[in-house]
Amino acid sequence: MNLAPPIMLADEFNAAAYFVDRHKGEGRSSRVAIECGDLRVTYGELCARVNQLGNGLKSLGVRMEERVLLLLPDVPEFAFSFFGTIKIGAVAVPVNTLLKSQDYKYLLNNSRARVAIIGDSLLPLVQAIPREELCYLETIVVQGKAPTGMLALDDLLKGSSDELQPAVTSKDDAAFWLYSSGSTGQPKACVHLQHDMVVSTERYAKAILKISQEDRFFSVAKLFFAYGLGNGLYFPLAVGGTSLLMPGPPRPQNVFEVIERHRPTLFFSVPSNFVKLLAHAAPDGREFDLSSVRHAVSAGEALPATVFHHFKQRFGVEILDAIGSTEALHMMISNVPGELRPGSSGKIIPGFDAKIVDDNDHPVPEGEIGNLVVRADSTCAFYWNEHEKTKNTLAGHWLRTGDKYHQDEDGYFWYAGRTDDMMKVSGVWVSPIEIERVLTEHPSVLEVAVVFRPDSDGLQKPGACVVLRNGDGSAELAQELQKFVMDRLPIFKRPHWIEFLPELPKTATGKVQRYKLRGGRGGY
Repeated sequence: MNLAPPIMLADEFNAAAYFVDRHKGEGRSSRVAIECGDLRVTYGELCARVNQLGNGLKSLGVRMEERVLLLLPDVPEFAFSFFGTIKIGAVAVPVNTLLKSQDYKYLLNNSRARVAIIGDSLLPLVQAIPREELCYLETIVVQGKAPTGMLALDDLLKGSSDELQPAVTSKDDAAFWLYSSGSTGQPKACVHLQHDMVVSTERYAKAILKISQEDRFFSVAKLFFAYGLGNGLYFPLAVGGTSLLMPGPPRPQNVFEVIERHRPTLFFSVPSNFVKLLAHAAPDGREFDLSSVRHAVSAGEALPATVFHHFKQRFGVEILDAIGSTEALHMMISNVPGELRPGSSGKIIPGFDAKIVDDNDHPVPEGEIGNLVVRADSTCAFYWNEHEKTKNTLAGHWLRTGDKYHQDEDGYFWYAGRTDDMMKVSGVWVSPIEIERVLTEHPSVLEVAVVFRPDSDGLQKPGACVVLRNGDGSAELAQELQKFVMDRLPIFKRPHWIEFLPELPKTATGKVQRYKLRGGRGGY
């Protein structure tokens, strides 16, 4: 075990009391907890809204351990809803805002949420689902203007008391779920416990980043991601710092405007966004000012060393690359200020443990590629209704990450790919199977294999090798196939290139040999 002081929590523990309530008693009521555009929310106001939200949910009949689904952009109401749910002993289920209606149907039914809190801009995606196909949903609370038959979040807050005692929960009670994609493309719910956020905060945010109440946190990764949830919500609240929220998409100009206006000290992003920032020039020809940022952090996929060097050269800021997962909640392995090794994921975080093993779980020699397994007390308890997957992924104290790594003589971990065919694109897991299923619905497509290839910046992007039913491929057909996918799947799952082939390479048993397709460079 990589030694660190033990984290001691009482058996009776409620995460909302820890991250929200205690700031009043510690004299931070007037400090700003959240900034979102021109809006400021103090710690005193945050505590009141969390209490109102919790009381409002209780008035709707929500009980301990029941799930409340959150489909919200990065706005203060996310914080109210997340911690208000946890405070009454219910289970918060934040979900991806970039999905399609059929995905939300699955998530609502899988979680069995009777209450969902939904942003008004996202509401049409849920309204498109026939109500009789939603087996458990009873009440929709709308952040914004509520249609007839639904309840406005503002009205729920105004009609509820701002005094609320936390539910008597254990440190090992379920607090929230985060959905993680699987190799079939069907998301799985990682059940996280009341103590998990404290562990991630203590082990990574405090020990590695040295966070304090003077820090201002800005995360490009959204709050529904495990990565963004820490960066943008519970890390700042753990120390009385300030979270800077940006509800809209992280386009480069928007990101730079937030940095220059709100002056974050910690900036969290993903490699693909760092690449976009480097490619973006200010409209007036000046250079963007990132002087407030003391640390930039990258996760979600491996950060190419070239991106690290270009970013440091242009902006004077070093990027701390790290690796985490939805199952582990946040970082497990990280570069450390003053000990950076560009291109690597860093070293195991003190208090956690990691090893690289072969397919029989035997340690591999130093420098040899193997399967990364980690041990961390922030790891989810299990996958909801996925017993076999739980047994295969959570082996005793160890989490099988599904990542291939090797470790050098100095203890740095180097990413070598995925154990299966999954890959992260812009920090989001993408399943080739899901894209293939959509493409094979197109009348022109006979067979397809989706693989990942590095782009000019060294970032892995999905593309499709397509065998047509008739005729030859063309640029026009490639564009048509890309649009076909984008109409049915989130935009980050689109194939970035289409290569037309006469046939797919296969084994004697008929299985597609994907590895033979990864080295290609053709296509539209």
